Amino acid sequence: MDVVETWTGRTACLLQRAMRMTNEAFAERLGISERTVSRWHANPGMVHRTEAQQILDIAHREAGEDVQRRFALLLRPPPPRMESQALRVAIAVVLRGEDVLLVCRRGDGELRWQFPAGMVKPGAAAETVAVQETHGETGVHCMIRRQLGERVHPVTGVVASYHLCDYLAGEAANLDPLENVDVTWVPRASLTRFIPADRIYPPILEALEATA
Repeated sequence: MDVVETWTGRTACLLQRAMRMTNEAFAERLGISERTVSRWHANPGMVHRTEAQQILDIAHREAGEDVQRRFALLLRPPPPRMESQALRVAIAVVLRGEDVLLVCRRGDGELRWQFPAGMVKPGAAAETVAVQETHGETGVHCMIRRQLGERVHPVTGVVASYHLCDYLAGEAANLDPLENVDVTWVPRASLTRFIPADRIYPPILEALEATA
């Protein structure tokens, strides 16, 4: 049987719950007024006077094993809340002179040209993922110049983190044939022939114009 060092409004009410009693029945069991029990509910942090501490000790000690087990379970702190994380991807807009790197993805019965991208796992940095995934699927080494921003992608619904990157080395090749059909450099001026302008994150177009 767990021992309660100090009874508070909260622990007294938990004992009431374990006993499955109404305020009236619990008050009668303890020999106090129902109004007092209501006050405990309203003030869970209050510490009871010595007389009330003794009354609650006795009630707890004399409760059956089922009540004591339920009370012990109620006393346990709640498990940590697992916050769900929105699905997040890191997208690399890689520039090499006047060209920008694109991959052609398979999916839903159609082919779609996109910027290299990868899923960001919990605890990972989007910048690192953008660089690693670009190399992993295209063979191109790049470095982050700056972040272009984030948005909820209007088509996929995932949180997309965009990064403007500079080409360092490597020949563009399709290293992920299960996901992609092709990898290529396209002139910036021709980008909207591959990806409709209304699907391109506006800061990308602004960055391409500014660095032209």
